[in-house]
Order: sequence, then structure tokens, then C-alpha cells
Amino acid sequence: MSIAGHVIAWYGDHRRDLPWRRPGFPAWGTLVSEFMLQQTPVARVVPRLEAWLERWPRPADLAASPPGEAVRVWDRLGYPRRALALHAAATAIVDRHGGVVPRDVDELLALPGVGPYTARAVAVFAYGLRHPVVDTNVRRVITRAIGGQGHPGPASTTRDLAAMDALLPVDEPDAAVFNAGMMELGQVVCVARTPRCDACPLARICAWRAAGYPRYDGPRPPVQKRFHGSDREARGMVLAALRQSEAPVTDAELASVLRDPARRERAVAGLLVDGLAVRSEGGLALP
Repeated sequence: MSIAGHVIAWYGDHRRDLPWRRPGFPAWGTLVSEFMLQQTPVARVVPRLEAWLERWPRPADLAASPPGEAVRVWDRLGYPRRALALHAAATAIVDRHGGVVPRDVDELLALPGVGPYTARAVAVFAYGLRHPVVDTNVRRVITRAIGGQGHPGPASTTRDLAAMDALLPVDEPDAAVFNAGMMELGQVVCVARTPRCDACPLARICAWRAAGYPRYDGPRPPVQKRFHGSDREARGMVLAALRQSEAPVTDAELASVLRDPARRERAVAGLLVDGLAVRSEGGLALP
């Protein structure tokens, strides 16, 4: 059996019940979920996604709201610029595509905030088209099962898409299931630190396992700086205050939230530059 065959069979028995995998889930919901899932665990995304789609079930609904409301409802999902990008994408979908999420990868790539992964994910999971979909989890599975290495190293869109495309079944439905299965396998079994090889459908044909799990000694991404006490934390504190208030937040109120004036000034300046806050009469507010 091919790698695709093993993964498809395993996925049929072990797939998690997630909203975006259910029959009839809209393309708009798929796009929203992909924005939310970027660097955010599934468990945190599901309730926020459901609340988002209840409030804004179509791109036109979000586009008709101020961008600041998108930031407010995004709440603590992290990386709030994604909320602004999603609002901009909804506006572009209304303006360019009559309010319908496009299915063509190039048209999806032209939307604000949509990169190679998200464009192909929407085309495949919302519309069933045949494209390779590659995220960190898929790269890890391919690197281990075929490349015999424990870590995929630096990403390369061209190389990574070609590697996945070489494994992709010709049949569109099978290709879509294989894409989803590879992502699921990397998320719950072939995980980064403690892979569950005893539960892996590729264990018998995995090159990394056969080689005795050789240690990876290549380049790794830089370690993210500590969050506590950082400017990222300060930005989050200021943004939380803006979300909780319907009126502009005064300088005095911000000072009570973040006492360090230097950190507060840097946080406010960064939020203004990123378009996540605006100066208005009376203080600082969401856009």
C-alpha cells in the first residue's frame, strides 16, 4: 500500500470531529478557521470560530462592520493583526467576488492575509480541488517518513509543495482526504517532541524509524523570547483594555493597566503603526 493509502485508511478511523470537517461547512467558515488556526491550538479556535460565524456568517457581514469589531471579537486568540487581515479579506471578497469566497488558488492568494498554505487549504478543503497542502505538521511527517530525518529544517514553499504533490493521489476526493490525513497525523501522532510511533500507520515504512531515529543537527528556527515582561505582553495588555471598553481609553486608564511608561509608550506606538488602535477624542480606541 502507498503512503497515501496508509494515511487515508488511518484517517478514516481516527479523524477528530472538527467543525470545518463536517459536511456542508461553508467556504467562508473554512477561510476563517484557517486564519484562526495559524499558530493557535485547535481547542482555543473551535469556540471562537463558532461565535465568529454566528455573528458574521458571510464575508459581507464582516465587511459591513468596523475593523475594530473584528479585533474585539478576536479576543485572545493571539496575533491580532490576523483579525484585521481577515476583515480586509472579507472586504476584498465582497468587492472583487460578489461576496463569494473564490476557489481559484491565484485569486485566493490575492486576498489580504492569504499565503500559499491558506490559499490551497481553502481550495482543497472547501472546494475539493487537487492541490498539495503543506503546513509544519505535513513537513514533519514527510521529512521523517521519506527523508529519514527527525526535523524538517527551514521551510521552502517550492520544495515542500513538490514533495507533497509527489505523494498526492490523482483522484480529487482521495487527494483532499490525504491532505487532511497528513495534517492530522502530524498533529496527533507524529508530533515534534514525543512521536507516538506505536500508533503511526507509517511506522513500518518510516525511513527515520528504520534508521534508528538519527538526531537532527541542521539549522533550527530561532527561539522566541520570553513573553512575560516583553513588549508583546504590554501590547496585549493595552489591546485588552481597548477591547473591554466601548469608549476611548484615556491615558490615565492606560497608566493604571500598564504602569511602566516606556513599555506603555512602545506598546501604544506599535498598535498605532499596525492599525490595531487609533487616536480619537478622549483617548485610544479600536479602529
